Amino acid sequence: MPGDNGNETLRIGVYVCHCGSNIAGVIPPAEVAEFALTLPGVVRATDTLYACADSGQNLIKEEIVKYNLNRVVVSACSPRMHEPTFRAAVAEVGLNPFLMEMANIREQCTWAHGHDPEGAMDKARDLTASAVAKARFLVPLDMIKVPVTKRAMVIGGGVAGISAALDLGDQGIETILVEKQPTIGGTMAQLNKTFPTMDCSI
Repeated sequence: MPGDNGNETLRIGVYVCHCGSNIAGVIPPAEVAEFALTLPGVVRATDTLYACADSGQNLIKEEIVKYNLNRVVVSACSPRMHEPTFRAAVAEVGLNPFLMEMANIREQCTWAHGHDPEGAMDKARDLTASAVAKARFLVPLDMIKVPVTKRAMVIGGGVAGISAALDLGDQGIETILVEKQPTIGGTMAQLNKTFPTMDCSI
């Protein structure tokens, strides 16, 4: 079957966050969880007051073990805010952190459509279903380390380029400043006087 990642039987857990009244003030998270239970591969779905809080993370970790979950979907806020939080949580109980997916039902749903609870609910279901569908195709990934040379090249010796090169140098980064003209300073160097001191620009 497509998305079964080989011979593995998918066991997806879905966790729908209330986020206080940010989400629950517009839509009923428990109903989103009930809907999630109808989706392919989902064996556990529930709502939680604050998924990012210790209590919410502990719930997810406990249920990964209890229900033998091999994929997790969190319907909550923006992944930019808490994706690292949930990845770390699932990793603590041995699940590869890249087998966790998020659906943003706060910024993209209840915050954007607070004036339309029915429409917000439809969108929350769709976003959650999309995250579950994506979770079915997730595969474990390994973190790798690569050597990074702390060296920078700044192209352009105008005021911005000079400033950037000095800032990088102050941070201990070897910096090479490249300028196509024989002198640096750019347009600034062509000015006779500069405001407010009326000093020479060079």
